[in-house]
Amino acid sequence: MPWVFLHAIKDYYDMPWHLLRHPRLKATFNLTPPLIEQLLLYGRKGVECDRFLTLLAKEPQELSLDEREWVIKVCRSSRFDTMVKPLSRFAELFEMESFNDSELVELEVLFLLSWCGNYLRKSDLTVASLIQKGSGFVRSDKEALLESLLQFVPTILPLYEKLKNEGKISLSTTPLNHPILPLLIDMKSAKVSNPKCEIPPNHLSLKDDALKHITRAAKLYKDTFKEKPSGFWPAEGAVDEKSIALYKDHGIEWIATDEEILFRSLSSENRSDIYRPYSFNGVKIFFRDHPLSDLIGFSYRYREAEDAAKDFLSRLHRIFEREDSPTVSVILDGENAWEFYKNSGLDFFDALYSGLGAAKWCETVTFDEAARSDAKRLKKIHPGSWIYGNFDTWVGHPQKNEAWELLFRTKRDYLHHKESLSREVDEEMVSSFLAAESSDWFWWYGEDHHTEYASDFDSLFRERLIGIYRLMKLLPPVDLYRPIVTGESHHAFVSEPKFPIHPIIDGRVSSFFEWLGSGMIDESSTYSTMEGARGAVTKIFWGEDEKSIYIRLDGDMERLKDGSVVTIYANSNKEPIRLEASKLPKRGPLKAAIGSIMEIAVKKSLLAQDGLLSLRIEIERAGEPVQTLPGICELRIDLDDDYGKNWFV
Repeated sequence: MPWVFLHAIKDYYDMPWHLLRHPRLKATFNLTPPLIEQLLLYGRKGVECDRFLTLLAKEPQELSLDEREWVIKVCRSSRFDTMVKPLSRFAELFEMESFNDSELVELEVLFLLSWCGNYLRKSDLTVASLIQKGSGFVRSDKEALLESLLQFVPTILPLYEKLKNEGKISLSTTPLNHPILPLLIDMKSAKVSNPKCEIPPNHLSLKDDALKHITRAAKLYKDTFKEKPSGFWPAEGAVDEKSIALYKDHGIEWIATDEEILFRSLSSENRSDIYRPYSFNGVKIFFRDHPLSDLIGFSYRYREAEDAAKDFLSRLHRIFEREDSPTVSVILDGENAWEFYKNSGLDFFDALYSGLGAAKWCETVTFDEAARSDAKRLKKIHPGSWIYGNFDTWVGHPQKNEAWELLFRTKRDYLHHKESLSREVDEEMVSSFLAAESSDWFWWYGEDHHTEYASDFDSLFRERLIGIYRLMKLLPPVDLYRPIVTGESHHAFVSEPKFPIHPIIDGRVSSFFEWLGSGMIDESSTYSTMEGARGAVTKIFWGEDEKSIYIRLDGDMERLKDGSVVTIYANSNKEPIRLEASKLPKRGPLKAAIGSIMEIAVKKSLLAQDGLLSLRIEIERAGEPVQTLPGICELRIDLDDDYGKNWFV
């Protein structure tokens, strides 16, 4: 997927550029090794290293049907309100169901323009002229835009190096492939973090691999920026005492993690404790102010820029008045929030940075600078991550544990044959192990996160391990060919919404991305296979934006179309909302469509305006109820929710 390229043209340059426009400010940026590697790869290979860009560079008639559909799907992944709507022609095309060749070229160009950040829009002549043109784009426009953007991407890392050398920013990095390092070193740390966590019974210490993740990340950083890193952001803020010892052994001066780790380490939830640097085993540690960080990451997108900046500064000033020389650590994703902000966050940054620059009571410092100040010694560190202060997101569920067991068994077999391998083959196998230890594989196993691509992640993970056996010229165990993610292995679960959605109500999955971020309930897992015939609906998706509630029903739509009535009961309404499948409303405050799926949009003006909304859905046929949804609970939607507690990156 082209996410590094898209965020490169929108965020990775813009973030330090915002600082440059405010001379008094400083900040720290964490660049992970996979990000550095991919930015360098675009510089070396251009479109060749990116499937999407390779297809985008072709003439539309050169694409197969599958390729064409995939390109359209990606091109419809931009956020509608903040990225599509400001480009009027893009908004027109976004609503269309099919495209001729000239329309597809327009869609491709507008998609790339929607991702161009404020720096490019102000400074790149090609981008600026195309945005001014607005429509009627042809192949030569697409070629000129791609060429300009590919020339731009290699300028990003040099900008970070320049600002680092000038003392304007600090840089840090993360262990090589974003592993949960404490789990590699000692799986029992998950049990210490949460005594109820069921860890894999045949676990194995992968400390040697943990060392490689640190040393190779440090080498890549030094090769890129001409000096060794002084700080690390552990992947997902995951720390324990053993991983900190490894950081110390490799000359790392500071790390950062979440406030929950400090609270558990001190057996206290006194917020005053987080506003100072700490030291454990000679390594400085900074603890993230979770509420302040999440306000920027999740909440301020809904407020006007000046109002949001004023609120942040007032909260910061209260800390200044209450605490003695506080050091406040605000840490969040550097790219994912801004596509939800108007103008890609430019107005917010100008308001916030202007306010910080003018505040005489406040000074921004880098973590390198803050690490030079005195620190309070910690006697112990509670093992955990920034998510719930434990490791449950990556271990404990049967699927997660099965993946770990496969990894451990493959490592044991490798150790049995290691001495017989050539140096070249051994290095290739080590790289495969390090890739298989990425946190993301274990993130998607289990029931706490939902993705339509779960089986693809599962297959990719197992293929890593299968490849290791093939390098050893051994027959891979049968278990590696058996999917971990199967319909039979799912238990009933509820996945909460992650961020607002804006689906097109057309009765089909116009784009996977239009329901990305929605909540999901798997109805099929609430009853046994013997009972499975009782209802047509197998999954429910739901979400909202500022004006509407959206509901999607998946399952046997032919059964649903056949004379069914869908009735929605809301705690806020005396009268239910009734939808006859044979004559669904296409416009107005209530819209619905049924095709391969059923999609419903209900204006909030028809429901509660704030607070907790409880919904139940009944499906009738011939006047008789045949299914009540959800089958295990009420569908509850918090209209005041900022999604912060549900959205992890």
